[in-house]
Amino acid sequence: MSSEPEVAGPAAGDASGHAEHTLRSRLDRALSGPFVGMVPWIILGIFEGPGRTQWAVLVGLLFAIGFLALDRVQGRSLKLLNAVSALYFLILLIVVFTVSDAAVDWLEIWLGEISNISLTVIVLGSMAIRLPFTLQYAREQAPRELWDSPVFLRINYVISGAWALAFLVSSAAGFYGDYVLGDNNNLWTGWIIQTGAILVAVEFTAWYPDYASAHAVARAGGTPDEPAPPVSELVAPLTVWFVPIGIVSLAADAAPMWLGIVFIAVGVVLFRVLRRDVEKEHAPAGDGR
Repeated sequence: MSSEPEVAGPAAGDASGHAEHTLRSRLDRALSGPFVGMVPWIILGIFEGPGRTQWAVLVGLLFAIGFLALDRVQGRSLKLLNAVSALYFLILLIVVFTVSDAAVDWLEIWLGEISNISLTVIVLGSMAIRLPFTLQYAREQAPRELWDSPVFLRINYVISGAWALAFLVSSAAGFYGDYVLGDNNNLWTGWIIQTGAILVAVEFTAWYPDYASAHAVARAGGTPDEPAPPVSELVAPLTVWFVPIGIVSLAADAAPMWLGIVFIAVGVVLFRVLRRDVEKEHAPAGDGR
């Protein structure tokens, strides 16, 4: 909980302040959590393509090595994900700069699926050896006495499983676009679905620990310091992405005009409705809203 003194003010200001604090804390968790370890893979997914794959792999490797070095400089533990990522990108860099042009052309089609499947295997493997990859990040943000608690461990298994599912969805979408549709640059299978899966995992990573912890305390007969965040707090930030999806699909002529407009309208409406629900949930009793 925050150590900052409370400032008296209208209830609407309290709710707004809570929303700002929640947004700040979610951003902090994302930047210091497992999402950072995904950055090299995201770079590869965004920039790999005809004539760009070698350089996308090189940049991904530099980021992976940079995160390894940053952890050491800041005295943090060696992360399994960062170490495996650096090794993967090093091997991949050697491959893309040494194989024939025909092999590079093949990789440019299938590298996205190969990388997503590799990530799925890495995450499931970490869970199999009883070290879910999110656990190392979580332990750096939690008191030592919580590290071995069943609730803490279960939270990390669930979050790691959510990431594995996101990578599996991305693999399936990419495979459908490349093999079934025969379109390596399909906007929906190559970008929107895969990006959406990662965004859901990011938001779930930020939302689920507070939700699970509050419910665990309640099940034990206690009273949590903070109520469990509502599901709307998880979904509301995701609805924002409906708007750019609609805009991009219209600009790229990747969907009927009516569908792009529906995405934009639904995104705006859902975000406003869900955000209002979140603010009501955190508004002090008697606020009247």
